[in-house]
Amino acid sequence: MYTASLIVQVVAILAVVFLVLIHSGKGGGLSDMFGGGISSSLGGSSAAERNLDRITVGLGITWAALIIGLGLLLKAA
Repeated sequence: MYTASLIVQVVAILAVVFLVLIHSGKGGGLSDMFGGGISSSLGGSSAAERNLDRITVGLGITWAALIIGLGLLLKAA
């Protein structure tokens, strides 16, 4: 149980890091390589950018829940 949770936690944090790097910042980001810069320069954020935000937040919450779960699992052992 502990090993499986630890593996899922590592995969989740790597996914969060990857998604944060894809986000476009003030000067653009890696998402500009996929056409995100065109729609963001027209004003407002695109649907793809909003979905990217939602996925990143969801994975961040999952990662935090896994940390709490692992802490409780280690405390019980």
